[in-house]
Amino acid sequence: MAGRIPLFFLASRVAMVMTLLVLSSACQAQLSPTFYDKTCPKALTTIRTAVRAAVDKERNIAASLLRLQFHDCFVQGCDASVLLDDSDTFKSEKSAPQNSLAGLEVVDQIKSAVENVCPGVVSCADLLAVVARDASEYVNGPTWTVKLGRRDSTTASLSLATSDLPRFDENFDKVITMFANKGFNVRELVALSGAHSIGQAACFTFRDWIYSNQNILELSFVSKLRLICPPLTGNNGTFVKFDPVTPDTFDNGYYKNLMQKKGLLKTDQLLFSNGGSTAKIVEEYSKDPSKFKSDFAAAIVKMGDIQPLTGSAGIIRKNCRRVDKSDLISAKIVI
Repeated sequence: MAGRIPLFFLASRVAMVMTLLVLSSACQAQLSPTFYDKTCPKALTTIRTAVRAAVDKERNIAASLLRLQFHDCFVQGCDASVLLDDSDTFKSEKSAPQNSLAGLEVVDQIKSAVENVCPGVVSCADLLAVVARDASEYVNGPTWTVKLGRRDSTTASLSLATSDLPRFDENFDKVITMFANKGFNVRELVALSGAHSIGQAACFTFRDWIYSNQNILELSFVSKLRLICPPLTGNNGTFVKFDPVTPDTFDNGYYKNLMQKKGLLKTDQLLFSNGGSTAKIVEEYSKDPSKFKSDFAAAIVKMGDIQPLTGSAGIIRKNCRRVDKSDLISAKIVI
């Protein structure tokens, strides 16, 4: 009998593994495109209408709404923690240097509209996921089916936001590692970077880049940017479009710009100028917009699966900026 494992031990271990698999499957099954069909059937149309009204009012807001989901999901999962303001127990993720966020007031307005339709039903985390899709679709970008059923966190983490989100001047290899740590390969990294097809960046995010990398960037491009953004700290509040050709249309122009050495941010241009596999993917997407859009859609759906709170975990925040006692009571959390 020496060295043999008792059958009852093996049976218990198998049962434990099966239980974990069932629980895991149940958790994943809670994310479904039809999650609100019965509890809030007007949720998706309400969100879409509000997103389109916001983009009609300010075209550039589409980029901000699209990128909010990335800033949320890469920090402690897709739980709307990025929307929380400072509290007595934690510092807001908005304070992280990587989180130069816009569109927060629009999210507040959309949440208010949804609360008017069905109070306390739709999570802020799901709201971010749907808003990102609707914003992309409305500016001729990729579209995808959004899985729903996430719940909201009661905390935020400034330290995780600072460590897990890439900076605009991040080392190229570190960016690859940071995405890999979240389960994304280099193709998915290049595809998701295409979100910079729309939107703009402030001078301080690329000033060092345009004054220290003249051998990498196209000369006339650098000269124009230096006129807009002088050395040191001048014009910090000035913004420049990522794509000067089609700045408000979500297309593959971003990749064409990189091949012409006109990447506004260091983390953008090095996808091509650093050579290797990412450069080949950039070239592929510059020639095949359909492939880019399909890869982007698949990658952002995958991003929406990063550590969601589901079932009895988390809460439904009625106000995306704070955790109210009523939210905790509704979730049966002891306070």
